[in-house]
Amino acid sequence: MENSESKESFRDSIATINEEGDRAWIYAQKPKGKLYNKRTVLSVLYLVLFFFLPFIYVNGEPLFLANISERKFILFGAIFWPQDLFLFVLGMLTFILFIVLFTVVFGRIFCGWACPQTIFMEMVFRKIEYWIEGDASHQKALNKKKWDTDKVIKKTVKISLFFFVSFIIANTFLAYLISKDVVLNLYKQGLVENSGTFISLLIFTTVFFFVYLWFREQVCIVVCPYGRLQGVLLDRNSILVAYDYTRGEKRAKFKKNEVRSNGDCIDCGQCVKVCPTGIDIRNGTQLECINCTACIDACDHMMESVSLPKGLIRFDSENGIANKQKLKITTRTLAYSLVLLMLLGILVALLYSRTDVETTIMRTPGMLYQEQPNDCVSNLYNIELVNKTHYFLPIFLKIESINGKIKMVGNDTIKVQKESVSSGEFFIVIKKNEIINRKTKVVIGVYSDGKKIETVKTNFLGPVTQINQH
Repeated sequence: MENSESKESFRDSIATINEEGDRAWIYAQKPKGKLYNKRTVLSVLYLVLFFFLPFIYVNGEPLFLANISERKFILFGAIFWPQDLFLFVLGMLTFILFIVLFTVVFGRIFCGWACPQTIFMEMVFRKIEYWIEGDASHQKALNKKKWDTDKVIKKTVKISLFFFVSFIIANTFLAYLISKDVVLNLYKQGLVENSGTFISLLIFTTVFFFVYLWFREQVCIVVCPYGRLQGVLLDRNSILVAYDYTRGEKRAKFKKNEVRSNGDCIDCGQCVKVCPTGIDIRNGTQLECINCTACIDACDHMMESVSLPKGLIRFDSENGIANKQKLKITTRTLAYSLVLLMLLGILVALLYSRTDVETTIMRTPGMLYQEQPNDCVSNLYNIELVNKTHYFLPIFLKIESINGKIKMVGNDTIKVQKESVSSGEFFIVIKKNEIINRKTKVVIGVYSDGKKIETVKTNFLGPVTQINQH
């Protein structure tokens, strides 16, 4: 019982907090290996996309934009307005379910290979740190030594570069929010005229700087809720970075020319030294593990060095290690997949049926019908048109369900500028003998340049006397 409790003692605390409750600084050894090289390639592609996407324009608009203040969102050149909120909500639900399904099957690999926090920390800021201060042992020695010229220079250069890169990241995020052109104009206009924006930019820069200089892995361990979801989402068939304890135990140091009678784990501790969150993967699945695979590369290198088979730490499931079972598709995975496919189908259908112009027609509140010459009745309507395209649209209305005509208040054609909202008023005039109900459904076609772009339904209020005659 005591032995079992000692083996589980690692679960009583996290690696970044010492016994006194103070921060235990993680000095991660610089990783190297095949998987790290693949992560580097993916990270370079990610960073290139992140920093250069704001410069890509389609039809005079950014490829991506999330302008919250103007309630304007652009995705792959398509403009979305507040009227498309249901598409955004459905898209977010689909994305969340995809993350859930992905985690159920593949564990937390997103965190180590695609999360912006990990990519910036490990592939940008950590590399700057290695370049200036050296590997983990050199960093530790530098922090312990007294302040001298060498330490002052290295710390000053590191802090300056960290702040500069944080400033670039903050500007890039700002370009995604208000566009690259607006950001450049802000700099041209100067600090005085745009002091509020520059203060916000400085705050975001400081936040990024603080996160990557000091908070670091605590974002993944303390702040991000995704790691805590693992306990709910993972099962014994989920693929994750795992230590093969059936092959590795009992651990023992390696001796040259020995006939190995113990497990394959030579207890070198390299898997712990390279871990950016400071855990020992040999203790099993832990919420701090971000599946970055640094421990796999380190272990494979050591296994190769002592002529033992690689793969002691690898991508596998608990059932795969304990029972040598291959990955199984569980009922839960199938259920998630089915719901995900349904949501994707609905989202694709809604995106496909989404019109370039969204029209809202409503009877003017508080207005009854009006008697007109030639035994006609009219209703007054308000119309609002949202132009989601990159070009100007002249709009013409036509009644399609009943004999009647439309009289615009003002010009016969509504002119809607690109990416804007226009409104107007018009009368629908119908002869009394066409009205058979107090409320008559009227279908109106919305045309632009002779082409129908949308169909809108509304109600026409008729006289009660006419209804009684029928």
